[in-house]
Amino acid sequence: MRERMERFMRGRYGNDQLNNLLLGIALVLVVADLFAGTRVLYFLGLLCIVGSYWRMFSKRTDRRAAENRWYLQKTQGIRNFFTKKKRLRTMKKMYHLCKCPSCKQQIRVPKGKGKLEVTCPKCRFVFRTRS
Repeated sequence: MRERMERFMRGRYGNDQLNNLLLGIALVLVVADLFAGTRVLYFLGLLCIVGSYWRMFSKRTDRRAAENRWYLQKTQGIRNFFTKKKRLRTMKKMYHLCKCPSCKQQIRVPKGKGKLEVTCPKCRFVFRTRS
């Protein structure tokens, strides 16, 4: 069965980030339709699902890749914002972030070390902070 599916998908585009977005929108619309009670949201969700599968099974891989590049280019700022927030959240588990009183440079110091004397790497100002 797996070989048959691999043979079927050979030469077809497959899944990408834009398809994931379309399927996510479809899920939200279908769930929202459960609460709203109108069929409009349901059909919009169904259109998103059909569009996603149409893109997945398309043999015009160059056009689908161009669509995905366009989507990634337009959403790069939003994706970078959330990536930075995620990185900051994981970094705060191991480090304490403080600002230099002189130049306002953000400096990270290891957590759990008590009071530390820190030298700012930008302006060489020495100050004390708790970690």
